[in-house]
Amino acid sequence: MDYRLRFKNLRNDNDLKQTDVAKLCSVTYKTVSHWENLRHDMPLDCIRKLCIYYKVSSDYILDIPKFN
Repeated sequence: MDYRLRFKNLRNDNDLKQTDVAKLCSVTYKTVSHWENLRHDMPLDCIRKLCIYYKVSSDYILDIPKFN
């Protein structure tokens, strides 16, 4: 699954609107829509902010497997 869809699912699971995420990332809700519709990549600083906000690891968001 694409990392932007993981963020979309997290947003929906937390009953947030695109405008809420937009405020966290200092962008417009249209920009969030473009991310969620896979039109644009998210900037790294926003990925970081959202990982902290949702309390998830970047490994989870980026689908990086754990190595033993």
